[in-house]
Amino acid sequence: MNSYDAIIIGAGHNGLVTAGYLAKAGRRVLVLERRGLVGGAATTEEIFSGFRVSSVADGSGYLSADVRRDLKLDSHVERIDSEVVAFSPQPDGSHLTIYRDTAKTIQEIARFSKADAESYPKFVELMQALAGLVAALGHVTPMALPEVTFGDLRGAVGLLGPGRKLGRKRIPELLRVLPMPAADILNEYFESPAVKGAIGANSSMGVSFGPQESGTAYTMLLSWGLSGNGLFRSAGVIKGGMGALCDAIASAATGFGAEIRTDAPVASITVEDGRAIGVKLESGVELTANTIVSNADPRTTFNRLLDPRTLGKKILQHVANIKFKGSGLRIHLALSGLPQFTSLAGAGADGVAPVQLGAPIQIAPSLDYIERAYDHSKYGRFSDSPFLDVLIPSVLDPSAAPAGQHLMSITAKYAPYELADGDWETQKEVFADIVVNTLAEYAPNLRELIEQRHVLSVPDLESIYGLPEGNPNHGEMILNQFFHMRPIPGNARYRAQIEGLYLCGAGCHPGGGVSGVPGHNAAREILKDSKK
Repeated sequence: MNSYDAIIIGAGHNGLVTAGYLAKAGRRVLVLERRGLVGGAATTEEIFSGFRVSSVADGSGYLSADVRRDLKLDSHVERIDSEVVAFSPQPDGSHLTIYRDTAKTIQEIARFSKADAESYPKFVELMQALAGLVAALGHVTPMALPEVTFGDLRGAVGLLGPGRKLGRKRIPELLRVLPMPAADILNEYFESPAVKGAIGANSSMGVSFGPQESGTAYTMLLSWGLSGNGLFRSAGVIKGGMGALCDAIASAATGFGAEIRTDAPVASITVEDGRAIGVKLESGVELTANTIVSNADPRTTFNRLLDPRTLGKKILQHVANIKFKGSGLRIHLALSGLPQFTSLAGAGADGVAPVQLGAPIQIAPSLDYIERAYDHSKYGRFSDSPFLDVLIPSVLDPSAAPAGQHLMSITAKYAPYELADGDWETQKEVFADIVVNTLAEYAPNLRELIEQRHVLSVPDLESIYGLPEGNPNHGEMILNQFFHMRPIPGNARYRAQIEGLYLCGAGCHPGGGVSGVPGHNAAREILKDSKK
């Protein structure tokens, strides 16, 4: 039987979340995935023998509590939290550790600035309040601006609770902060470059901009709101890697009755009389469904899977104007032992990892350092002093590496999609050498520990994982690609302008990060429409 209630294109985590909700509601659902495994950019792969590598997305993700509850994931996924949220070694041999525990963090910050230590609790309290409303906004279906309907207003009622909690006086503060550079809000509260760099680094993780660019305060707030720990980023790992999380979502979906086919690339979406009625696989097989849901990025959906003749000129122009600009190169290292960081005074020499090495390690000693790394990318170059976000997942999850060995995964920024000189096939190992040398300035024994290295350039992320221009968010997370403008104006409510076609990927509101929120919201709208 080739007819379904819904066909979902792509088994990334958002597609799987949508499948889970639709199947749970009794729909006959088919998920089609071009690769041989589910998860999209949130997969676990054995790149090195015996190592379980989270290839692109890593850590513990930002999965929505609603999704975890509704799909009953917590009993199938083991999340190992880190008591440290960020470890930031400094060029002078010192370090700053940001703990979940505010009192411990205050003591750490006081070594750099007593004034900053006093400001820290006030700053956290403000950010938590603002981030709470930003996170709540993520679960709201964007309004159909400029034509707002009664249904749009009714859907926004969910913001009243967080809005009241934020308070009337702080609504103007939220509106002031959202478009700001992250650097500006951090400068209002802190004086130490180390403190500002440690906190502000995350504002630039999911975008191609530096922290001095407008709108990066919003990206910082979004991560803060989704982190689940009341601070600016999640910290920890999923046992078995990010693929274990997606396997659990897939298992939940199939448990509700969904069917998942891997190695089944979709060639096109079939449209008849202005309505999406099915898909055609590259194998030539044709399948039909009442509802087609694309978890692919908007450029792939509108430009490749759909015949452009079915779309208006205005839509195609909007799609052409979507900014992607991936900028993070991924490097995985198989290590024979544990790196010893100079700032930790030999800790780890006995093979026992200090708590800092189970956390995200940020080579971001100041906001200026990050901004200078970004400056190079504006001209098609990479920096000799890159901003690095590093994780050693085997510290918290020993199953990530063979006994006595460790896995290190690095996101290195900034790596522009197009280079001014040369290409990534010839330059990715050059940049990887710079990354390793930079990290070795803080952990001198790193080079001698490296047994194997695997480098994923920005074009590799595009060709292997389907990330447009290597952007993990299916489009820049910037204010002009936010809420009702994501992915494009007129298609921001998870519905394409072709009847029966929906979008559920990271290109939709609220965007990227392994949150599952776009998939959750899309399923809600699909089920709502099916009842009309």
